[in-house]
Amino acid sequence: MSTPERAADRRTLIADTAIALVADGGLRGLTHRAVDGAAGLPAGSTSYYFRTRTALIGACYARLAELDLADFDGGAAPALPGRPDRDTVAAALAALLHRWLTTGRARQLARFELSLEAARNPELESEFHRAGLGARARAAGILAALGARRPEESAELLVAWTDGLLYDRLVGAMARSRPAPDTAELTAVARRMIDAVLA
Repeated sequence: MSTPERAADRRTLIADTAIALVADGGLRGLTHRAVDGAAGLPAGSTSYYFRTRTALIGACYARLAELDLADFDGGAAPALPGRPDRDTVAAALAALLHRWLTTGRARQLARFELSLEAARNPELESEFHRAGLGARARAAGILAALGARRPEESAELLVAWTDGLLYDRLVGAMARSRPAPDTAELTAVARRMIDAVLA
């Protein structure tokens, strides 16, 4: 493996480890030393690649966006045909939601935790914004294929509602008392959201 490939792998390992630490213990547990230890890396490795905590958090934003889009493209959701219909899109969105509420739960918790840091730290705003563009562009493309008159505007609503649903189910006041995520229920909710943004 070449040196650039090794560096890319190391950066990915560091970002993945940082995300896991945040999911587990919140931002207070995110230090360069903690990432080195959890990743099994020599002391100083994380600070070599990401000099500051802000840079490390920025790497988390980019990696979270990459992983979320990979879920969509890589099989967490059914593949969409060239001309999707509302039912197909609702099923795909429900599959994503189900994954993010179950096997991808920790990553979504980290995403919410890390998003608050961007609200407090102006240095992180642009990186957080950039990380969110991919999901919105993907949603706009799908909604355009469904006939949305203003797909970018509709995508903003769909992403906001999706985030709101995830937040409510993961950490909302009723999160602990809710039953396990149900794909049929999520499909019905996703269809209602899609119908609403296309109305």
